[in-house]
Amino acid sequence: MFEEAQLYSPVTTAADGAVTVHLADDHPGASDPQYRERRNAIAALALAWTPGDALPRVDYTAEEQEVWRRVCRELAPKWERYACAAFRDAQQRLALPTDRIPQLDEVTAALAPLTGFSYVPAAGVVPLREFYASLGDREFHSTQYIRHHDAPLYTPEPDLVHEVLGHGNCLADPQLAELCRQAGLAAQRVQTEEALQFLADVFWFTLEFGVLHEGGELRAYGAGILSSFGEIEEFQHMEIRPLDFWQMGTLQYDITHYQPILFAAESMTHLVDTVGAFFAAFDDDTPARLERAAAVSRA
Repeated sequence: MFEEAQLYSPVTTAADGAVTVHLADDHPGASDPQYRERRNAIAALALAWTPGDALPRVDYTAEEQEVWRRVCRELAPKWERYACAAFRDAQQRLALPTDRIPQLDEVTAALAPLTGFSYVPAAGVVPLREFYASLGDREFHSTQYIRHHDAPLYTPEPDLVHEVLGHGNCLADPQLAELCRQAGLAAQRVQTEEALQFLADVFWFTLEFGVLHEGGELRAYGAGILSSFGEIEEFQHMEIRPLDFWQMGTLQYDITHYQPILFAAESMTHLVDTVGAFFAAFDDDTPARLERAAAVSRA
């Protein structure tokens, strides 16, 4: 299990209104004052936004634009080799620009006609309940910053590459988008933090790091794998288990390393039917029911 806040650099606002993104000492941009200033400014734009306002636009630098172009060039052949057909088809339909960074309003304009999802800005971490519950309303909270130019193929935290190239292309597929919406509706229903965390962990092993069998191969549909230059080439060599929601919701894992254990659906149809039914029926009692069932199976 993990805490969502661990994924992001903390963001604070001082008494004078100054916004600071607190990068870890080993972050690629930690010793670059210009990058730190950029992160602060981009976070401030998101914090200043309120629902109903036009989405904030970022004037990306030449270095940031080149990072986007480099990542798009590197990921394109990997998607062809490792991504599931639904993702590849959705990526073609969404048709995000590869020669420049799209603004969040552009992503929404392309995505909404396909599946009804829209993007809203996030400075960094979004409270667990708010993030997942918003998916039920077809709303996705996205950061707007880009990884440091010295490490264009690596980021220690979700950036616009992950949020848009990973999740955005997934959300352009009606079936994957509906799985996200059902997870969001489940988050709206549950009352306990324990159930919410269990739901988030199942989401982690499906919509973030999910794989499936397709055409005699193991392919990825999870946004975390599909937006990672390195992990996308390694996931087929990990320990692959069948879908097991009790294991997904209770397995300990480290978000700072490639995921050594993945759960595979037998097909896209199996994924949609099984995971979709799980999210649709999920409530506060689901973890306890699964625990009892797991205990019976072990007896």
